Amino acid sequence: MKPYHRLARHYGNETLFEMVEMSIISTLWGDPLHIHAEGLRGTGKTTIMRAAKNVLPPIERIKDCLYNCDPKKPHCPEHAGMSAEKLAEIGTEWIPMPYLEISHSAKIGTVVGSIDLAKITDPTNPTAAILPGVVPQAHRGIIFVDEINRLADTSPEITDVLLDVMGTKPGRIQIEEAGIPLVQIPVQVSVWAASNPDEEPGPLEEIRRQLSDRFDLVLYMGRPSSLETVTDILMQSELSRLGQVGLTQDTSGEDQKIAKQFEKLAADYQGMQVPDFLRNFIARIYLKYHIESLRAIEGIQQAAVLQAVLRNRKQVLVSDIVKVIPLALKHRTEVDTLTKIMNNLDKGDDGGMLEASRRDAGSSGSGDRGGKGGLKSIFGGKEPKNPEPAERDSAESSNLLKARRLSDLGRDELLRTEKDLRPPER
Repeated sequence: MKPYHRLARHYGNETLFEMVEMSIISTLWGDPLHIHAEGLRGTGKTTIMRAAKNVLPPIERIKDCLYNCDPKKPHCPEHAGMSAEKLAEIGTEWIPMPYLEISHSAKIGTVVGSIDLAKITDPTNPTAAILPGVVPQAHRGIIFVDEINRLADTSPEITDVLLDVMGTKPGRIQIEEAGIPLVQIPVQVSVWAASNPDEEPGPLEEIRRQLSDRFDLVLYMGRPSSLETVTDILMQSELSRLGQVGLTQDTSGEDQKIAKQFEKLAADYQGMQVPDFLRNFIARIYLKYHIESLRAIEGIQQAAVLQAVLRNRKQVLVSDIVKVIPLALKHRTEVDTLTKIMNNLDKGDDGGMLEASRRDAGSSGSGDRGGKGGLKSIFGGKEPKNPEPAERDSAESSNLLKARRLSDLGRDELLRTEKDLRPPER
C-alpha cells in the first residue's frame, strides 16, 4: 500500500482528501461522517481511501474488547453496566482506529455477527457465544465498501444492515442466532464507499436511494489534468515497484505525523459550533429550495465545522458552507436545483436569506446592512470599523482570520477563495 503522504494531490482529487480527513476527525469526536467517492475506474478513489488507514490515530478501549468499548462509555454485552471498579480491574489499551472492509463475497453473519464456533466446540467448556462481525468490530472506526453500487444491487441483506448502521448517529446493529438471546448494540462507525456510476448497475441513488441518502457527502472525482501531476503519479508507482519508497525517508513515520496532527485538531476543536445566523442560513436554503432530506442540511452543518477545523480556524465562515453544499446535495437534489443554489450564492443573489438569518439570530455589528442584493448588500465588501477582539487559536499556527467576530467581518473576508484558506504545509 502506498504511503498516504506520498499520494499525488491534484484538482480532481483534492476534495476527496479533505473529505477523508474531515471524516477521521469527526470519527474521533464520536460523530460519524459517511462519505462516498464516485468516478471513473482508475482515478484513485480506492487508493486514497485505503491509504488513509495509515494515518488513523489510535483509540483507547477496554482491554481485549472485540467491540472496542470506550472505557468511559462501555456499550457491548459484556461491559455495558459493569461497575467502574470492575472496569478498572480489566484495564485499557490503545489500538489503531479500526479500519475494516465489507467485500462483495461477505455473508450476513460475517458482517453482523454469528455464533463463536471456537467457544461452542471447546470440549472442556462449550459455551454458546456471539462472535461480532465486521460492523460491531469497526465501532469507533471506519468501514470501507468498494463498488458500493454493485453491493447494493446484489446483497440486499447487507444493504439493509448498512441502512441501520448509517440511519442514525450512532447507528445500531442487531445480532440474531438460534439458541442465543437477541443482541442489540449501538454502533458508531463512519462508512466510506467508492463506486463508478457509469458502469453497471449504475449510480447508487438509482439502485437504492435510501442508502445513497445516508451518505453525508458525495464527490464525483475527476482525472488529473496536469503533466506534472501525472508524472508524479508515475514516479510513485515506479518507486513502489522497485521497492524504493522509504529509502530517502521513513514513510511510516511521515504518515504517523499526519495521524498525530488529526488527533491534535480533534482535541483542539472539540465542541466547535456553527454560529446561529449561519445555522439559520442553512435552514433557509433547505426551505427555499425544498430540499427533501433533513440529512442534507445536517451534513452541511457538520461538514462546514470540519472545513474550518482542517484550516486551523475556530470560526466557521460562509465560504465553508458554500464549499460543502455541492457535496451534501449532489446525490439528494436535481442538477438544476443544485446549479441554481450555487449560481445564486456565487453571485451573492441569495434573496436576502443570509440577512434574514442574521436578523433572526440577533446578530449585530457593521455587517448587518439592509437593502436588496443578498450577500453583496449585507456585507458591502467594506472593512468594518472598530473590530472587536475574538477568541484566538492559542497556538496561532495559522495566518488566517484573527481578532474579529463573525458578525464584524466584511463580505470579502467571509467569501475568501479556497486558495487563501489552504491549511499550512505539513
